[in-house]
Amino acid sequence: MKKKAIFNWSSGKDSALALYKILKNPDIEIVSLLTSVNQQFNRISMHGVRTALLELQSESIGLPLHKMEIPEMPTMEVYENVMKDTLEKFKEKGVTHSVFGDIFLEDLRKYREDKLAGMQLEGVFPLWKIPTKELITEFLDLGFKTIVTCVNERNLDKSFAGRIIDAQFIADLPENVDVCGENGEFHTFTFDGPIFSKPIDFELGEIVYRTYEKPKQESSNAACDTVTSDAFDYGFWYCDLIPK
Repeated sequence: MKKKAIFNWSSGKDSALALYKILKNPDIEIVSLLTSVNQQFNRISMHGVRTALLELQSESIGLPLHKMEIPEMPTMEVYENVMKDTLEKFKEKGVTHSVFGDIFLEDLRKYREDKLAGMQLEGVFPLWKIPTKELITEFLDLGFKTIVTCVNERNLDKSFAGRIIDAQFIADLPENVDVCGENGEFHTFTFDGPIFSKPIDFELGEIVYRTYEKPKQESSNAACDTVTSDAFDYGFWYCDLIPK
């Protein structure tokens, strides 16, 4: 019997490649995509992508989508309570596993596994410990296409926002930036590839700069894989994508 799982979908490249791999696993059935959405702006948390594009991804992939709405800057307690309530509902439907696109952040994986274990759920990590240069090469060789929607100003400047990831993009990255942005250097939106029945059509909107006040207590953002209290003491460049 297949194990039922939810897939933690960020809309970006790591999620897309992880989903591609897990869909080939005959022992696991993905029953739904799960995405954290900023309820104030109706966009994917941290990535800044409109939920209309998220819904088009779900439709093209052919999997149901569950949008987990959270405040813009949730405390750890608020975030974890929303996640727990969400997972409890999936457990009632027979879900036993939760799939992530994490690659090498040990603390984050431990955090996820500890929280899941408390609910008698298991984590699955299809990309774990695969070198990121290998992953981005495989991603592009498979025909995936992705665009940068958000960059962290500590790592990259405005010019990287709105760029398609290709060989030139990779060559232009500073040496201290992971090619998959695994440390939160940048976030993406994947709009074509082997998991999609048709490409997601959009046009580029404006590029905007946003800063966030440093939280007074720990806060969490699943989309950017950040669970530390100094998560937002700097700014981000966002490229808006507008559905056609």
